[in-house]
Amino acid sequence: MLVALTLVWGTNWPLFAHAVREVSVWTFRSVALVGAGTVLLGIARLRGLPMGLPRRHWPAVVIGTLAYLVLWNLCSTYAAVLIPSGQAAVLGFTMPLWSALISWAVLGERLRPRLVLAIALGAAGVTLLMVGSFKAYATAPLGFALGILSAIGWAVGTLVLKRSNIQAPVLVLTGWQLLIGAVPMVAGALVFGDGNWFVPSWHTIVVITWITLVPMCIGNVCWFAIVGLLPANLAAMSSVMVPVVAMITGALVAGEPLGPLQAISMAACALSLVLALGRKSS
Repeated sequence: MLVALTLVWGTNWPLFAHAVREVSVWTFRSVALVGAGTVLLGIARLRGLPMGLPRRHWPAVVIGTLAYLVLWNLCSTYAAVLIPSGQAAVLGFTMPLWSALISWAVLGERLRPRLVLAIALGAAGVTLLMVGSFKAYATAPLGFALGILSAIGWAVGTLVLKRSNIQAPVLVLTGWQLLIGAVPMVAGALVFGDGNWFVPSWHTIVVITWITLVPMCIGNVCWFAIVGLLPANLAAMSSVMVPVVAMITGALVAGEPLGPLQAISMAACALSLVLALGRKSS
């Protein structure tokens, strides 16, 4: 699941700019959320899984969904349009750092020395990836702010869901969250979206279909399964290699920088992941 998550999310970022060439961010995300949620719940129904969620968990599901799927999807997409996609991914995947800080400062959780070292290495790796793009952040400060906000929203949503200990099949939980997240997104698309009805080009349709079926469906199922299997901070650290893949993809697709600095960063991120997911941390 971790390998699948890293690949499908890491290769996703350069596609955002292509997805919103003809439609608004709101419209793109509305289609992706509705499509992915419908597909996952349809698969769950065909497999005979129970389709309901316990009523006591609905408040946590709604809050977690608004923080993660709504705030994350909007802010990360806008960030990827305003600044280079690889750098937007780096900012978004500072999520493990925010998760650890919120767990420690707000929830009073103790951070083990091994996890602290893993977080420090991950932070160093992310910082190295950011070094070459401070100029881009200066010229597009809103992109920088939205990238950080997307990471905070993801961290808050993950912690809310993890602490709620929701007992439901991962396909069902993920499907419902995607559809819940689609409600404000569709409303936003009607107000802030394109304002007219038209059939986009086949290029846009293919890109949005791919993002809907692969990163949104497969990626989110893998993510929520990992969250269910690991403590919140360890689950957060499992995503640390995604921006590395995003940087490589951005270099191959859009000619973004990839050199010794990025290689050192990748090594730091990989080591942080080994430390975080090592047996002594569980």
